[in-house]
Amino acid sequence: MNYTHNMPVTKTAKRALRSSKRKQEVNKKVSSRMEIAVRLAKKLKSAKAIREAISLVDRVTKKKLIHKNKAAHLKSKLSKLLMKKTTKSDFKSKKK
Repeated sequence: MNYTHNMPVTKTAKRALRSSKRKQEVNKKVSSRMEIAVRLAKKLKSAKAIREAISLVDRVTKKKLIHKNKAAHLKSKLSKLLMKKTTKSDFKSKKK
């Protein structure tokens, strides 16, 4: 049997367990939403999708679900996509 997870004994420990389970569910939803947004932004390469992904990365970082350096790395990658997108569209509009 696996005895690594002990059941809470005291009232406060039980309350803390309930609280942490709720927080875990919320954090999982938020982080999966961020991962999906980042994947979509990389795939679609639209300015709106990239901005949404950057916003979600910021929110997840604020909740300390990912490290700030990882957030910086993701935002850098996404910003590069945004820069490529804007320079291409600028070039096309100047050409006409």
